[in-house]
Amino acid sequence: MGCNERIKVKICGITNLGDAIAAIGAGCNALGFVFYKKSLRYITPLHTKKIIRLIPSRILKIGVFVNAKEKTIKNIAKTCRLDMFQFHGNESAQFCNKFKGYRIIKAFRVKDKLDLRDILGYRTFAYLFDTFEKTKIGGTGKKFNWNLLASRDKIKRTLFLSGGLNKNNVKEAIKTVHPDWLDVSSSVEIRPGKKDYKKIKEFIEVVRK
Repeated sequence: MGCNERIKVKICGITNLGDAIAAIGAGCNALGFVFYKKSLRYITPLHTKKIIRLIPSRILKIGVFVNAKEKTIKNIAKTCRLDMFQFHGNESAQFCNKFKGYRIIKAFRVKDKLDLRDILGYRTFAYLFDTFEKTKIGGTGKKFNWNLLASRDKIKRTLFLSGGLNKNNVKEAIKTVHPDWLDVSSSVEIRPGKKDYKKIKEFIEVVRK
């Protein structure tokens, strides 16, 4: 067992069964399905349901939402049998509290500083830190200053790290941030919505070393 076996990997932006199976075969712990229609990685709930029915129960199925309505989220969760929700928009702490029985990951897009006072007001299961880009919500392929999270001892919740992670910098990310989860999407793609199986395998292999 590698020294980083405790660190889990989520492959996000899954749009087809082949990519899901390849990611699982490479050793991922979770798959992310984007239910944001403006995303290049958008997938319909019906298509997601068909994929989820064919993958092992041990793999966590995470639905990614951006400022979606409570009823919409709950309906999709029921249809697809999701395990977790990832809120990647401007959802309030109060909104995040409306989903009893589900684990919530609240995403925060980081610019050049980090205000933990606002973040710690969210009582969600986990926090996800991603790179801020004005024209994109997630999947930017760009990293932020990981040193902003170097004092993560103040964050008592599960921490997902995202944004520009790849096989060449992930060791540095682990050493700097000590995340619980690594969330990767664009850097293991051929194009938006289509994964590169070799890159997924290489990324997870580096993490597990």
